Amino acid sequence: MTELNELYQEVLLDHNRNPRNFKALDNPSGEIEGYNPLCGDKYTVFVRVNDNVIEDIGFEGAGCAISKASASMMTDAVKGKTKEEVDEIYEDVHRMLTNSSNDTDAVAKLGKLAALSGVAAFPMRVKCATLAWHAMRVAMQGENDKISTE
Repeated sequence: MTELNELYQEVLLDHNRNPRNFKALDNPSGEIEGYNPLCGDKYTVFVRVNDNVIEDIGFEGAGCAISKASASMMTDAVKGKTKEEVDEIYEDVHRMLTNSSNDTDAVAKLGKLAALSGVAAFPMRVKCATLAWHAMRVAMQGENDKISTE
């Protein structure tokens, strides 16, 4: 299990140091600013949905390593997916992060997103990992607003 934890840590560190899709989008269909006052994480998530598919997604802002890695991993995971597929991924990730007795089959199904599973052991960090996910879900609906973890 130690090797798996080390691999997960490396994935998180890589996404923190080299975030994927760290960009604003021109003409997004949804743009949401998310804020976590407990940690100070503040990100804007941009989504372009076309024919029920996330055509492009990006994020900008600053926050802790967990929030940045989670946002980066999220953008990789949902780009090109339908809203229904994204809702399923969101539910699986949310369940993994908020339930410390993870179902190993469900976690394995998430692929690289499983690297976030260790966050469940640190309840104060769950909001860091879920901030961008909540923002993305609202942005997918074409909203242009702000959300907070409080």
